[in-house]
Amino acid sequence: MDGEIDPDDLVALLEDGTDDDPTSGGPTTGDDPSPDGLRVVDIRQPRSFERGRIPGSENVPFTELSARIEELSGADRVVTVCPDGVSSKQAARLIGSYAGTADAHVESLRGGLEAYEREYGLETPDPEPTAEPDEGPDAPF
Repeated sequence: MDGEIDPDDLVALLEDGTDDDPTSGGPTTGDDPSPDGLRVVDIRQPRSFERGRIPGSENVPFTELSARIEELSGADRVVTVCPDGVSSKQAARLIGSYAGTADAHVESLRGGLEAYEREYGLETPDPEPTAEPDEGPDAPF
């Protein structure tokens, strides 16, 4: 693990789409969660992730992280995210110890989603349109 990143710095990375940190291995793209881009990994459970998240983040629940860590192979920079910034430190240590991310710059979001949300809010999914109830066949009464 390479430490923590402040919400302001993460937003700058996501907005610029570039990463000028010389320790991270080169430019990354905030909109591109590809192996050679910035990966924002939210370790909460899927239901929490669906209620609100950092734009461009991906959900890899902490309970699945060991089994899915290969998905992060080749990433230049990984930022882990949790509600308060505590569990994401553990996740960042785990990711940083994986051979496939040995060259990646791995950080935890300082203060977690609570700190990020205070300043920037969270992305929420668009509500799905409500379908008209299926009335079924016409009843004789």
